[in-house]
Amino acid sequence: PASRSGSVAWNSSWNSTWRKFEMLGLTTLAVEVTHISNNGLWLLLGGEELLLTYDQFPCFYKATVDQISHVERPTQNHLYWPELDVDIAVESISRPLAFPLFAKGAR
Repeated sequence: PASRSGSVAWNSSWNSTWRKFEMLGLTTLAVEVTHISNNGLWLLLGGEELLLTYDQFPCFYKATVDQISHVERPTQNHLYWPELDVDIAVESISRPLAFPLFAKGAR
């Protein structure tokens, strides 16, 4: 049997499939809290910085810095703060007029 580094030519279809498997897991969906102020918090998502105001997202108003900073991005359009049990669609931040209903919560 030939090895990948051997002199036997590989079937181009198998070679293409091999490359697909090699690529799995290389893409990350990074999210970073860059600033927290009296008005809200800023998130950096793939080169774009978005503001989440406390008026639009009151669930963050009384949260600690550690709680806000622990954010995950399980999918391209999904943000999750596990310590706050808060799920937000990225689209609702970048296009708030398309999402007229906001969570009710007192500041």
